[in-house]
Amino acid sequence: MNREKNRSDNLRIAGIGRCAGIHIRVNGRMITAFPGETVLAALTAAGYKVLKKSNVRGEARGPFCGMGVCYECLVTIDGTPKQRSCMVEVADNMEIILYEPDNG
Repeated sequence: MNREKNRSDNLRIAGIGRCAGIHIRVNGRMITAFPGETVLAALTAAGYKVLKKSNVRGEARGPFCGMGVCYECLVTIDGTPKQRSCMVEVADNMEIILYEPDNG
């Protein structure tokens, strides 16, 4: 399956004013985020739905609660694994690694 078909370029509401964007890298792809957003918000706005594999069956998993309770949004941030993306604010040049179904 082509991952580009499952991802929009930007799902943010156009009418909301924002300050200048910053850049973060997700699995090597540069995306724009905005100061004050969580990593999860930036990933969602960029169209990412799958963030990790389940520990039991290896199934694709995405965010569930968005407030730090469920641990379904774990990603690697700047080399530190198992970070809750809904609890970490984006920073310029942040490096995020997540599982992508096409990459096995």
